[in-house]
Amino acid sequence: MKRTQRGMTLLGFIIVLGLVGFFAYIGMKLFPMYSEYYSVKQAIRGLQAEPGIANTDPGRIKNLFFRRLNISYSDNVKPENVKLERSQNGVGWDMTVDYEVRKGLVGNLDVVGKFHADGKLANVGDGG
Repeated sequence: MKRTQRGMTLLGFIIVLGLVGFFAYIGMKLFPMYSEYYSVKQAIRGLQAEPGIANTDPGRIKNLFFRRLNISYSDNVKPENVKLERSQNGVGWDMTVDYEVRKGLVGNLDVVGKFHADGKLANVGDGG
């Protein structure tokens, strides 16, 4: 009775290990970019809940926004990436954050992420 071997060869295991390592490396480069984007979205949501935000001047709104980002150590969003415009109905602000993150991957190859977040700052629940 002849038994056949089953399983992965050493070479197959090394190839699979290399692929898993490569994708883990890519994930380690991408995770901080998306984590920062999530922090931007959270900061906008926090501003939306801020009482009296619709009547606040744009400089103060940006200051509050960047304070919230500093808590989460976000470095890629700059003041020139944040735009505030009066809402079409004249009450509150439309906030837009557009920014780009570039991280070195391997050698001269980079990973580039372009992110966009927006929100309406209009005091929905404060009665005014």
